[in-house]
Amino acid sequence: MNPEWFSAKELIGFTGLPSSPQGIHSMARRQKWVRRRRFGVQGRGVEYHIDSLPIKTNSNLVLNEPSAEYFYSNNQDPLLIWIESYKQLDERERQKMITFIVRNGMIEVINRLGASNEFIY
Repeated sequence: MNPEWFSAKELIGFTGLPSSPQGIHSMARRQKWVRRRRFGVQGRGVEYHIDSLPIKTNSNLVLNEPSAEYFYSNNQDPLLIWIESYKQLDERERQKMITFIVRNGMIEVINRLGASNEFIY
């Protein structure tokens, strides 16, 4: 799950951001970050949208996100695993994957044909 909203406390310690919640709130006001009231918090708690943050911070937040856990057991069909993984890609990622597989597959065929010195026409 990709969180889109972050509190000032969650942003402390990231490159390019102040080291205190007050500093982060001040920077957010100056740079006009998109914000919303924090749900379930009394007072004036706010959180900031990831797209409003500086690019370096945005990249670091994405890199620090824990990766999804995948479970595999020997009784699962590898083709079904591949199909489910493919379904989770967006259209751009699917196109990159297909291009990669076709290109590397063709390179391997050419390498094998060249190694055997047998060409069938």
